[in-house]
Amino acid sequence: MTVTYTAEVATCRGLGCFLKLLGRWKGSIYKLVWLDLLMFLFVYYSLNMTYRYLLDEAGKALFEMIVKYCYDYGSLIPLSFVLGFYVSVVMTRWWNQYTAIPFPDPLAVFVSATVHGQDERGRVMRRTIMRYVCLCVTMTFTMISPRVKKRFPTLEHLVEAGLLHESEKEIMVNLNKKFPKYSKHWLPIVWASSIITRARKEGRIRDDFAVKTLIDELNKFRGQCGLLLSFDTISVPLVYTQVVTLAVYSYFLTTLMGHQWVDNSTYRFDLYFPVFTTLQFFFYVGWLKVAESLINPFGDDDDDFEVNWMVDRNLQISYLIVDEMHHDHPELVRDQYWDEVFPPELPYTAAAAAAESMRNTHPLPSTANIAVKPEEQELMNPLSAKVDPMQTYIDNMQTGPITFSANKAAGFKSRKNSSNSLAIGSSVPDAMSMPRVASVTSLLKRFFSRDDTRNDSRNENNVEANEMNALITNEEKLKKLGNSSKRITADVIEEVDEQTTITSQRSQHDCRPNVMHVFGPPPPSRPIDMPQSSSFSNNHPNHHVYDPFPPLANSAPGDGADFTDRVSIGSATDDEDDFDSLKKKRDEERLSRLKQNMSRSLSVQKGDEMDTECLLKRRSSNMSTSPPKSPLIP
Repeated sequence: MTVTYTAEVATCRGLGCFLKLLGRWKGSIYKLVWLDLLMFLFVYYSLNMTYRYLLDEAGKALFEMIVKYCYDYGSLIPLSFVLGFYVSVVMTRWWNQYTAIPFPDPLAVFVSATVHGQDERGRVMRRTIMRYVCLCVTMTFTMISPRVKKRFPTLEHLVEAGLLHESEKEIMVNLNKKFPKYSKHWLPIVWASSIITRARKEGRIRDDFAVKTLIDELNKFRGQCGLLLSFDTISVPLVYTQVVTLAVYSYFLTTLMGHQWVDNSTYRFDLYFPVFTTLQFFFYVGWLKVAESLINPFGDDDDDFEVNWMVDRNLQISYLIVDEMHHDHPELVRDQYWDEVFPPELPYTAAAAAAESMRNTHPLPSTANIAVKPEEQELMNPLSAKVDPMQTYIDNMQTGPITFSANKAAGFKSRKNSSNSLAIGSSVPDAMSMPRVASVTSLLKRFFSRDDTRNDSRNENNVEANEMNALITNEEKLKKLGNSSKRITADVIEEVDEQTTITSQRSQHDCRPNVMHVFGPPPPSRPIDMPQSSSFSNNHPNHHVYDPFPPLANSAPGDGADFTDRVSIGSATDDEDDFDSLKKKRDEERLSRLKQNMSRSLSVQKGDEMDTECLLKRRSSNMSTSPPKSPLIP
């Protein structure tokens, strides 16, 4: 059984509480190491006596050479690292094995709460389910623990102990004959699940959710038993255990020679007893013995788990929950603090009050004693905080114009740092397609380069003034350039990209244009006489009586007839077609807007030669022949 000393170290006073544990023998390091230490000292003194009394001068010289060699190279063995890591793995495995041991208490509570019936059959069902559960864990213990195996070596002993019936033993024996390779510890869990299903059919379990809960608990219990078998089958790799064992024993074999006292030794203390060599052996070999005793905690060592006590405890607690205390509880009475709702403090005994007298306050959080000065408690203006760069770029996209720039390849580098340019991005050669300067790609590039030099103080009036100045400047330069300017590609700005640019620059408070903004309200057409619906008409109208089904409007269809809406685009008697006039007006507006957009996008610099006039003429001719379709019109 595990040696417990928790009560002795509950309170630490004076020189400490661990010193009192050094006098224990059961489960102590002395009990594990004393035999190995006696053998080590016997061999050590045998070699020492041989050197001092049996060897001649030549033999002593050879002995001293071996001692020096072992002392110099014995420290090359990485004993501390290998042994420390191995013991850490074994300790973790030891605790995981204990947490994997299943206890039937939660399942017993579920069975007692969900399997109803005070009659004999209900009682038999509850007790049989828990007996099968205890049988499962007991069979698991017999396969991994020598203690339990010695207690129940065969199925006959389980029958005699009351965990198994004779008929159930025959079923297991027959299964073992048919399938001898695998263990049958899971078979009682299958029987328990069948009993739960039968109880549901008989109405002793009142809902399917309770059945699912019980089946899940049974599967969890079986899984923990399987995990114990896995710990027993899959151990720490043998090669690692061998490395640790060889490292420890080879180190102390070299120590037997390397720490011997010779004539030319500096210290004469080891002449009589090797003090520090003995302590070193005590610690390292004791460390190895700890790993040996904990690697399988189901054995007969002092610190192994008391599995026989668990077998008895599981069966007794299970029967107590599902039978003795089934649907039984004390009388419901008012508690002592019924009128006070809750007690201010529970009373102390005289012994407890003496210990609690030193604790006058309740536990406080770590920031309870931090005080902020009154002048530092004022809230700061949120606008004084640093603005996120990404938010700044988003604001610039909403307030500032998106412009385009085009230039020949020779002026590409010179325009990059120009301060007079209206473009936000850099210019591109005219041989390539012209990108949008304030596009998403340009925005991301500026964000990652932390370019925060953009001026956010421009308003809409300044933008319009700059655009008009740029337009006038472009018209003057177009007259001077003439035929010497260079032709630009026709597809300078795509129509969709242009309309997207205009839409993106619209302020948030502006409403999006719709058909009514473009065409205006249409004039009404002539009224059309609509026949009344016969199914809903009232042949004898009475204006003084409320009619829950009044006649439908003239614009609604009736009797399956198809009628048109009274709203039309134009009248048939108009002198001029309104659609043609609006189309011409729209073409003129788009031509004017195209010129303005071109003037915005062209950043004129000294020495540039571009055939912008030809571009405008070509665009004007294209607009006059086949005006582009507006993206606002579906």
